[in-house]
Amino acid sequence: MKHSKEFEKLLQKYSKLNYIKPGALPNIDLYMDQVTTFMDSHLASSKRHPEDKILTKTMINNYTKNNLLPTSDKKKYSQEHILLLIFIYYLKNILSISDIQTLLKPLTEQYFGPSSDITLQEIYEDIIHLEIRMFRPFYKDILGKVNLAEQAFPDAPEEDRDYLENFSMICMLAFDVYLKKQMIETIIDDMKEEEVKKAALSEKRKDKPSKKADAASRQTEK
Repeated sequence: MKHSKEFEKLLQKYSKLNYIKPGALPNIDLYMDQVTTFMDSHLASSKRHPEDKILTKTMINNYTKNNLLPTSDKKKYSQEHILLLIFIYYLKNILSISDIQTLLKPLTEQYFGPSSDITLQEIYEDIIHLEIRMFRPFYKDILGKVNLAEQAFPDAPEEDRDYLENFSMICMLAFDVYLKKQMIETIIDDMKEEEVKKAALSEKRKDKPSKKADAASRQTEK
């Protein structure tokens, strides 16, 4: 297994991973080909393999079909479309399409468009700042797991230690991801339940006659 110093170098690499800075967002609407090129060039360092695709035309069409992304305006995509595509890119690695729909629906309904009080770019900038602040505790947490993995299986044969330490490290990381994914899904389920309650209340208000209409109805009956 990599030792602490090697993991420190690896963490330094991750801390320098490119993300799309707000100032790099295009100020003009883009055609689909331009969108895929933009995403691929700015997130190239996120690829596991050089041949991997960050975004394709098929993906964009599927996101639109599944109501994750508003339709384009005359085949052109705005800065807001690109911001949503960035969120989708990161979220799809751990969440289902249904969960992403629930999560992004309020975002597209309330903040997509020039009339919103808070812009999608402002939301994106705040999220970026929060994630940058998260790296230091993440760094310490990973090194703590490295120390635990190195202490595991002290009586194992030397030739087996490397594999067992790697296995321990991966299991700890996977368990961490599993717990956080469970928390995310619980929050999203609560959001779904709240949305259902709001919809039911809205329908109830529509069906309930107003006092004036009810009074007029009684007057007619007389």
